[in-house]
Amino acid sequence: MKTILRMLLTAVAVVIIAKFLPGVEVTDFVNALFVAIVLGFLRITVKPILVILTLPVTILSLGLFLLVINAVIILLADYLIGTSFEVSGFWTALLFSVLLSIFQSILYSFLNEDKQK
Repeated sequence: MKTILRMLLTAVAVVIIAKFLPGVEVTDFVNALFVAIVLGFLRITVKPILVILTLPVTILSLGLFLLVINAVIILLADYLIGTSFEVSGFWTALLFSVLLSIFQSILYSFLNEDKQK
């Protein structure tokens, strides 16, 4: 149940960010939900491989290279999904990934508050 709520909250965050960030387009909420599912899948499968392959660069950059990996994951999702989700370039993907992380942290904190009561 918690995973479904997280996917729905991520889809809401994708829609909100796409409304305000130029260069990111998502056609509707159903496609935003599909974006959330694809991003979740890519974060589980591809991101650990990229982190291991780029570990020396990540250590030298004090972890900042993880932002680049997140942007690559966003661009990969853009490529896999097609025309219903579009990101215009690398810098837009980087900003989108940072904003998505912030939105997810805020929205997921509401789930944790319900758990504490």
